[in-house]
Amino acid sequence: MTCKEAIACLNGAFVGTILFHQCDCQSKVTVIFDIQGPPNGEFACHIHSYGDLRQGCKSLGPHWNPHNTTHGYTFDQSRPSHAGDLVGNIITDSRGKYQFMYTDPKITLNGHLSIIGRSIVIHDGVDDLGLGGNAESLITGNAGGRMDCAVIGLAKPP
Repeated sequence: MTCKEAIACLNGAFVGTILFHQCDCQSKVTVIFDIQGPPNGEFACHIHSYGDLRQGCKSLGPHWNPHNTTHGYTFDQSRPSHAGDLVGNIITDSRGKYQFMYTDPKITLNGHLSIIGRSIVIHDGVDDLGLGGNAESLITGNAGGRMDCAVIGLAKPP
């Protein structure tokens, strides 16, 4: 069984890694956050469509949404959500640390829907998880501006 890993390395307002691990095309992707940023904060975090940093975080395009669904929350399976919604919000502790691991059923590291080459964006606002009651909520979760970003690249084999 061959496993594949991808990684996003943050080195701006946040420092650290987001690791993606998948052992075969049928298995779900394990996502491991190990980042540090502003203390006692809550920030939206999503996968965006492109890995194009020519204009910094601005050129990464919209939230990655390959199935053209409304914005939501990965952990609420009763409502639709983008494949790029990830954890919704990251909440840092008093030292600015955020460590979290989960299995994501909507992303892959294989095939034409692979997240490799796309990007991670941490926003300066809080994701309302598609419950904000306006049109923008169903597109972006009213996540706010782009605070930090990184390209998701193929990681060296484990």
